[in-house]
Amino acid sequence: MAANAIDQTRRMLSLVTYLRERPGARVGDVARAFGITEDELISDLDVLPMCGTSFRGGDLLDIDTDGDRIWWRNPGALAAEAAEPLRLAADEATALLVAARAVATLPGLREGDREALLRATAKLEAAAGEAAGASSRLSVIFESEGGVFADVDRAISERRRLWLRYYSPARDELTEREVDPIRLFAVGHTYMEAWCYLSEARRTFRLDRVAEIRLLDEASAPPEIELRDLSEGLVQPSAEDPEVVVEVGPGGRWVAEYYPHDSAEELPDGGLRITLRTPDPASLRRLGLRLGRDGRIVSPPELAASARRVAAEALAAYEGQGWQDCPGRQHGQD
Repeated sequence: MAANAIDQTRRMLSLVTYLRERPGARVGDVARAFGITEDELISDLDVLPMCGTSFRGGDLLDIDTDGDRIWWRNPGALAAEAAEPLRLAADEATALLVAARAVATLPGLREGDREALLRATAKLEAAAGEAAGASSRLSVIFESEGGVFADVDRAISERRRLWLRYYSPARDELTEREVDPIRLFAVGHTYMEAWCYLSEARRTFRLDRVAEIRLLDEASAPPEIELRDLSEGLVQPSAEDPEVVVEVGPGGRWVAEYYPHDSAEELPDGGLRITLRTPDPASLRRLGLRLGRDGRIVSPPELAASARRVAAEALAAYEGQGWQDCPGRQHGQD
């Protein structure tokens, strides 16, 4: 199972100590020692050179790899004798204190982590002096996604199942489902990858579309699944997939946000001409119905015709039902 964000941070801190004591360590050996794949290790190594005691030259970690071994060029950068006392400007201390207090209020934060954060905050307040007083007059309220993130992170850490009410834009409806979370990741938005018992398959959930979430007492036990490579994006249509062209007005511009596409050309009326690829063009027929007057499917012609036919049938059924149920019609009124 993939590590969550907090576990990854802990691993990377341990990785610094491990590498300092083992110059020239082999990539495969380090990955096995930490129970991760070599690709995950390389990803960690890409982040470490952006860490250090400051952003001045020589203070950042100079760690690189040739794909076989890992080399740390400046291990003395973190030595006690090289460290200088940390001095924060008033605005830096204020920002740090406000952020620390806000994070400490997050629901789902493990109690040990919360206590450690509060201890660090107290030390920072003592050192900050007058800046601490200024920070007490500021507060931050997290959007709902922050609480959802905390609950998912806790569920992954404690290996617990989750219950969700989730909005699906493709079906334009809220569904209730139980899931076993696998990992959190960010690709533009923050997502949870999980095993969904409603679909009986792996599914990806965008956190800002979770309307309600609850941790369950039941243990999480997702099946062994090979994690997808997300380096090229969340959805990666194939160049061989059929091409679909959709034209939308200003009220349909949201399509470009929700659907991966090859191009989105501006139209004179403020709309877009969106070209995308999908292995199943018929799956976009519902999109045509949702758009209504805000857009239409242009090609392929058979998909456009199919969408018009389904829309006409739906309209006929609606009008027929309205004729039967309308009191005015039953009494010969207009």
